[in-house]
Order: sequence, then structure tokens, then C-alpha cells
Amino acid sequence: MAPTRAVLSGLNIVAKDMNATLAFYRKLGVDIPDTAVWGTSTGAHHITIPLRTPVTMELDSTSLAGVYNTSYDAGDVHRTVIGFSLETRDAVDEVFAEMTADGYNGVQTPWDAFWGARYAILEDPEGNHVGIMSPSEE
Repeated sequence: MAPTRAVLSGLNIVAKDMNATLAFYRKLGVDIPDTAVWGTSTGAHHITIPLRTPVTMELDSTSLAGVYNTSYDAGDVHRTVIGFSLETRDAVDEVFAEMTADGYNGVQTPWDAFWGARYAILEDPEGNHVGIMSPSEE
């Protein structure tokens, strides 16, 4: 019998402030219809967001993380980056500027990464690091 293989099927973010977290991801451009929000009179409790693109799982060493995130501290609790793709290099700068202008924390300013993409990191209201990246150029 073949061994059972685990397949990544979801990402769950536990939010202390669901409204702020929902607003962050909507501002980032994630399509979250009102019908996806489940809650009660006390507020939203769960949101299921169907993803329309393939998702990759990546593992990086702490030394590499320090290269693409100059504020990275191996002793810090931020060891996961939730990645989002943007269509252009300019879009990375534009989204980063819009999000930080709205008061969201910019962790890593946009830069031309060694792998050919434009890349930046924001922080969501729960403290999760959120990477935004353009396609890579040759």
C-alpha cells in the first residue's frame, strides 16, 4: 500500500480583530464577498475565501530570510510569510505605498530582489508578514 501523502489544502489565520484583518486583505485586493463572511450579532467569526490560483509552499533558511527581509530577526516569531502575486513591478510599489499610507506597517520596502522580482513585505493587523511580489524578469 502506498503511503498517505499530505496535501496543502488551506491556510487559516486566527484574527483577534476580524474587522481590521478583513479590511487589510480587502485593501490588498483579495476578493472577499460579503457572502463569504460568517458571523453572529457579535461580529464576523469565520471567512472562507476560495483561491483561484495554484499555491506553492516554500521553505527558506533563516540566513536567506535575512537577505529578502532586511528587518528579519531569527529570534522573532515572524517565521511565516503569506505571499501574494501582483501583475507588475510598479504594482508592488503602488500597493506598498497605498497600504502604508493607510497606516499598515511596511516591514520590507520594495526592492529588486536577486531572483528577478520586485518584492516587499507588509504586516497585517495580526502581525503576520505578507509578501507582495511581481513576476520575475530574466
